[in-house]
Amino acid sequence: MTISYNALSGALAAQAALNTVSQNIANAQTKGYTRQGVLLQATASDPGTKSAGNGVQIGSLLRFSDSYKSQQLWRSNSELGARSQVQPYLTQMETVMSDDKSSISYGIDNFFKALNAAGVDPTSSPLRQQVITNADSMAQQFNSIYNVTASQLVSVNQQQQAILPSLNESLAGIASLNQQIIAVQGAGTNTSALQDKREQLIDSVASQVGVEVITNPDGSASVSLKSGQPLVVGNLAAKLNYVTTSGASTLTLTFANSTFKLDDTAVGGQLGGLGAYKQDTLLPLQKSIAEIAEQLAQKVNAQLSAGFKSDGSAGEPLLTFNPASATGLLQVADNFQTTDLAFSSDGTPGDSGNLQKIVDIKGQPITLTTLGSVLLGDADTQIVGKLGIDSQQNQSQLNTATTIRTQAEDDWKSTSAVNTDEEAINLVEFQNMYQANMKVIAVANTLFESTLQMFG
Repeated sequence: MTISYNALSGALAAQAALNTVSQNIANAQTKGYTRQGVLLQATASDPGTKSAGNGVQIGSLLRFSDSYKSQQLWRSNSELGARSQVQPYLTQMETVMSDDKSSISYGIDNFFKALNAAGVDPTSSPLRQQVITNADSMAQQFNSIYNVTASQLVSVNQQQQAILPSLNESLAGIASLNQQIIAVQGAGTNTSALQDKREQLIDSVASQVGVEVITNPDGSASVSLKSGQPLVVGNLAAKLNYVTTSGASTLTLTFANSTFKLDDTAVGGQLGGLGAYKQDTLLPLQKSIAEIAEQLAQKVNAQLSAGFKSDGSAGEPLLTFNPASATGLLQVADNFQTTDLAFSSDGTPGDSGNLQKIVDIKGQPITLTTLGSVLLGDADTQIVGKLGIDSQQNQSQLNTATTIRTQAEDDWKSTSAVNTDEEAINLVEFQNMYQANMKVIAVANTLFESTLQMFG
């Protein structure tokens, strides 16, 4: 009887819908789970028959996903990854360099204050010793801050290296899931759970490098860098690595026996953020500190060499500059004594003509690669100011990236996340649908028995 068949199809459809609702409710708190549903379609009547139809069927299982919102989610994670990785380094560097008692400016100021004080009595051994002591303190402050930049450089390199195993593993996982999805989808099985896993891996990759994602008709996802190099195509995954040649590390991408050189400042995500910080901020900062130390040492030593000691002999260098040492960039010359300070310009004991010329060095210009020509006494202040601006800009961009990521997550949830209130309504509706169809089957059985009795 058609009535029995219709009711049976309705009961089975309601049961399938209830199974979907139960799956959604069970995964309401599962991170990355995409809610599902069923598409019910009326079954048309057979040709040549005058009936309302042949019940209902499940047209397909639905996966509530919006590709645009997913893309926005991944893009926001790339920007957030880049900004969040850089900020701790900027904050540390800004804090160290701007400290009132440990900054390079503080050391330079104290050194020149000691020189000014020595002008009261150029022959005073305590005042001369104060000049040497403050020169040593200034050198240690240079060395301390330069060492921080060197330590950060090591840390950035290590962090970049540490990202690659996880990144490569995620790319291999996406390729493997592509292969599974193609096979399972071809067999007509639901692939939603596999797609959820793949999208979570893509989101993880997006936090590490900026990506573009294309979903193909066969169900696979092709992932590439924003610059176009392939990361995943079908079941093939790329592998990223740092190759060191002549002391310089280059980021490379190997895909299907082809190797590409990448600019790690432009790949986006955590890897790109670290690369950009190293190239655009840390290395220039480190070079500027070395340039200040070098030119300060050159000017002071040159002026001391132009003067005379108390015994009338020519002056000797006070400072040594060693760019190869992170902890000894600037130092007081070994065995330098108070009597080695050449304050006299004519060899007369007590003359301070050359001392005044040394004091004047603070107001002389030096040349920095990052800033051009600046006064020696202002150089560190300008570097710290630029660093502060960079830190504030990145913090602002980090706050914006965090907000955009939160909005992207909310947008994704509005389409794909499980709403327990909505599922509770669906549960009641499909339960009623099932019970109603079972009542129809009971009525159909009663009618069938009555019909049999008529011919009994």
